[in-house]
Amino acid sequence: MSAKTAKDFFTADEKETIRQAVAAAERGTSGQIATMVVDESDSYREAALCGVLFLSGLLALVVSIVIHHVTIWSYIPLAFVLSLPSAVIFKRFPRLKLSFVGKKRLEEAVRERAVQAFFEKRLYRTTNETGILIFISLLERKVWILGDRGINARIRPESWGDLATELATGLHEGHACNALCSVITSCGAELARHFPRKADSGNELPDDLIL
Repeated sequence: MSAKTAKDFFTADEKETIRQAVAAAERGTSGQIATMVVDESDSYREAALCGVLFLSGLLALVVSIVIHHVTIWSYIPLAFVLSLPSAVIFKRFPRLKLSFVGKKRLEEAVRERAVQAFFEKRLYRTTNETGILIFISLLERKVWILGDRGINARIRPESWGDLATELATGLHEGHACNALCSVITSCGAELARHFPRKADSGNELPDDLIL
């Protein structure tokens, strides 16, 4: 995955392709599908701080060795001075801080951000609580698929795991749009099995990618 932001991760043509995929997937179901992409799920400030301390301390040690002046009185001031450029490096390359974040912390951050987005964007307000969110977090390169209560009553939340993995793989391999459209189609087919389209079914959630 590239270092693009959520705003420009998909091209205009790809966004239209995604919109059309959502519209097509919803034709056979009363379920509603929303797609969303964000830059990151958390700032991971504690990880960034640990990273800055580690990098500045390492650089200070290297400089101290190079100048042949390895004492506590030179090391500490050097580490302090080098903390600023270290912070700049971590800000410029945010993925570096993930080295200081545990796998469980990442999973929880993405899940919590997906739930937050579900309520922030009012995706829970469908008539029969049949909204579903396909959530992509770019920094972590992770995907979370979240269904509303009406969906979870018939489809186990864990059953979306394979589709989330499929999409995450597509992101890693550089064909995000195709992978997302494929997952949207699969979600639509699964929803159609449990929530076939009714005569009064309307389009309650946006088909456009949510940023």
